Amino acid sequence: MHAPVHPKITTRQVFAIAGPAMVANLTTPLIGIVSTTAIGRLDDAALLGGVAMASVIFDCLFWLFAFLRMSTLAFTAQALGAGEPQEFSAILVRGFIVAGLIGAALIALQVPLAGVTFQLMGGSEGATRAAKTYFMIRIWSAPLALGNYVILGWLVGQARANLALALQIVINVINMVATVLLVEAYGAGIAGAAIAAVLAEAAGFVAGVVVAWRISQSGFAVPRATLFDRAKLMRMLAVNRDIMIRTAALIIVFLFFTAKGAREGDVTLAANSVLNNFLLVSAFFLDGLANAAQQLCGRAFGARDARGFADSTRLVLLWGIGFALVVSALFALFGPALIDLMTTSAEVRRTARDFLLFVILAPLPGVFAFGFDGIYVGATWAREMRNLMLVSLASFLVVWWTLSGYGNTGLWIALLGFYIARGGFQGARYPALLRKSFKS
Repeated sequence: MHAPVHPKITTRQVFAIAGPAMVANLTTPLIGIVSTTAIGRLDDAALLGGVAMASVIFDCLFWLFAFLRMSTLAFTAQALGAGEPQEFSAILVRGFIVAGLIGAALIALQVPLAGVTFQLMGGSEGATRAAKTYFMIRIWSAPLALGNYVILGWLVGQARANLALALQIVINVINMVATVLLVEAYGAGIAGAAIAAVLAEAAGFVAGVVVAWRISQSGFAVPRATLFDRAKLMRMLAVNRDIMIRTAALIIVFLFFTAKGAREGDVTLAANSVLNNFLLVSAFFLDGLANAAQQLCGRAFGARDARGFADSTRLVLLWGIGFALVVSALFALFGPALIDLMTTSAEVRRTARDFLLFVILAPLPGVFAFGFDGIYVGATWAREMRNLMLVSLASFLVVWWTLSGYGNTGLWIALLGFYIARGGFQGARYPALLRKSFKS
């Protein structure tokens, strides 16, 4: 009996997924820019502070449930590799059920959720009032936003990255246009910005469902026994739980970093905020490659193609290193000019320059942090991913505590160490997991 012949993994396949993901990532910040500009033109600092506070809350809240996109992508890619396209509809509908339940829970808990989060943030009375107005409206988009995570993961899992990109662009463009119209043309204020977000998620969800219906072989008609297959349901819930815990640990690191930076004073907080934009830019490219790793490794895992899995890992990491070196070089060459572009404060400029070296160094360890995240998700090594992220979180806190006497320098060293720990621990564990997963 001959071993199955698997197609060779190519750079073209990597960028067929990574390219659209990078473009989508680059368009997303435009929403925040347009919302900030529209609200900022109302000349009310409390409103601007309110939309900023509420946006951070939703970023963290929805990010916590990003497992819906990641697990759906991985399971779909694995089904594709295993030659089980009949499982696609079941994966999509299961994802919708989980997204709907979580979204409904968030809506039901909106009052205590808002009370706790805004008390913790400690904004001014005016900013908090504005943020609550935004929050109470936008929270109704939760089932739609989470449903969109499922659709996007499902499409990328089938290597239909261009369709996923088109849907993300639809959501982003509608959000921006509706924000400008509602806030400026119709004078709806901060409520208008929140309504725009709900409308955009709703339009994206409707468009996504139509697209999914058209490309699905059996529509959404899934036999009850298939949909509620106990083994597959338990596996999905376990993977989602582990990815959620992993994401919560990641959120803790970045909230901790922001909070400790704030305690160093307004100038340090502002400088760190400027430099975080540099990290965001490098993350756009590395996250795109992580998307490619999720799909290609998931597909190879489902096909039991050990060579394809290893080749996908190698290509993603090699291209990641290439991008990281280019991005680091650009930060080194143009970083001071970009800092000057983002702030006019002489103190903030000077402080940001003092810490620029850390964002120049960050992309290279970031390659392995992002890359192995994608690889582990594709293979649904979620429990190992969760455990290694918790160890990385602990190492971050230990390094920060050890260097806390060095102020913001110690904080940046701890963050850089966290990147190194994430990629390093997962890289060290990778060979054993590969052998275990593909042993004959």
